[in-house]
Amino acid sequence: MNEPNSSDQTSHEPTAAAFSGYVACIGASAGGLDALEKFFTACPEDSGAAFVVIQHLSPDHKSMMSNLLARHTRMPVTMVEDDMPLEANRVYLIPPGTIMHVRANHLHLTPKSPRGLTLPIDIFFASLAEGFGRRAIGVILSGTGTDGTRGALAVNAAGGFLMAQDPETAKFDGMPRSVIATPESSTPSCRRRSCHCG
Repeated sequence: MNEPNSSDQTSHEPTAAAFSGYVACIGASAGGLDALEKFFTACPEDSGAAFVVIQHLSPDHKSMMSNLLARHTRMPVTMVEDDMPLEANRVYLIPPGTIMHVRANHLHLTPKSPRGLTLPIDIFFASLAEGFGRRAIGVILSGTGTDGTRGALAVNAAGGFLMAQDPETAKFDGMPRSVIATPESSTPSCRRRSCHCG
């Protein structure tokens, strides 16, 4: 009986290291669903980028976001599982009750602490800037508060690209106004745009 050839046991699945495109993280909170739908309706399905959606969700909230966004894009929409590799032309959604980071082209999840204030958009933006540099894209849509502002500074410092929803079109303008008002996001080194998602 012949011994199995080691090459027969080699996985033929593509590795995450093959991903070399841009990663666009879209942060949204209150009033963000309408803006997200318009954003993905306008996105081409073959840009080569990976899209990550970070939305403020209650830990006990059963998110229907996957089904809702799938109506507005031909890209596959996936709820993230820990250590999931990034792939081009896919949309990744943060699960309720978690914090997400990106490291070595994989998405990693940790439970959100029930105590204290957590800023999931800032946290992901920071890891995105560290891992992808000029290939990091940060997008801030409708929401209250300032989540995303500190993370936007990290994306800017890494040479990434920032976009914020036009506050006049946002149902809640706190988050986009906070990012736009940050002095560093108005410097020539920051590649920043306003998007009309309302």
